[in-house]
Amino acid sequence: MSEPDGINIADEVVRLISVADRQLRTTYSRLTPWQKTQVARHPDRPKAKDYIEKLITDFTPLAGDRAFADDAAVLGGMGRFRGRPVMVLGTEKGTDTESRVKHNFGMARPEGYRKARRLIELAGRFKLPILTFIDTAGAFPGIEAEARGQAEAIARSIEACLEAPVPVIATIIGEGGSGGAIALAAGDIVLMLEHAVYSVISPEGCASILWRDATQASVAAEALRLTAEDLLRLKLIDQIVPEPLGGAQRDKTATLYAVGLAIQEALSNLNGTDAATLRQRRREKFLAMGRETIG
Repeated sequence: MSEPDGINIADEVVRLISVADRQLRTTYSRLTPWQKTQVARHPDRPKAKDYIEKLITDFTPLAGDRAFADDAAVLGGMGRFRGRPVMVLGTEKGTDTESRVKHNFGMARPEGYRKARRLIELAGRFKLPILTFIDTAGAFPGIEAEARGQAEAIARSIEACLEAPVPVIATIIGEGGSGGAIALAAGDIVLMLEHAVYSVISPEGCASILWRDATQASVAAEALRLTAEDLLRLKLIDQIVPEPLGGAQRDKTATLYAVGLAIQEALSNLNGTDAATLRQRRREKFLAMGRETIG
């Protein structure tokens, strides 16, 4: 390197960086739904805990469903978003083996959804806007969860979101899987990161059911219309939050900042709206989703 034989090392590095940047832009402008699913699952993407730590000040965690246990897959508590008191909920996947096991890989049990319902109702009582961050492959499918009323717990959590007398801003930050995601995402405004996914079932699960072959996941991903662009076109979400080039994992600070701005704008748009109007608009919004999809 000390005798480059006429090659300008600095210029060559700049050229290679430029080539890599062009390749990255080209690749990410052509991602298939299955590739977007892989990006949404990237282990280094910001998790719910990161959003809470960076966007929420004076955060006070609240635990337990007052019936069975505390579910670490669902984080919740009160804090301040840019000076405004809020209630925060999020599904947390964890970042390493130990934390993933602790948070059950973001797959909540019934007690997690009952905790969510309790905190949503508490937010309504104290007139606190609700912010939710969703990143889950789905609700925990174990037999013990079914025995404790998983379906009922999810339904009650969705009901609590729809009936909340305060603004509910939901953000899909990674995977939005099935009822486990909808339980925290039935809000007034649903934001979704550019490379996040949101669907009724995972591509692997869909492929296993339809073709009895999980290797058909890429085909299922196309059919599920699970990308942010598809969902915005179908009017199932309200806004796409752009990610840094290469995905949220490449620049967490920029991602958190962009999400913070989107939430602030959403809250401003709902500021001063009374409870009856919020409920009515949510009802009309979700009924319209059915009409749009069927039509």
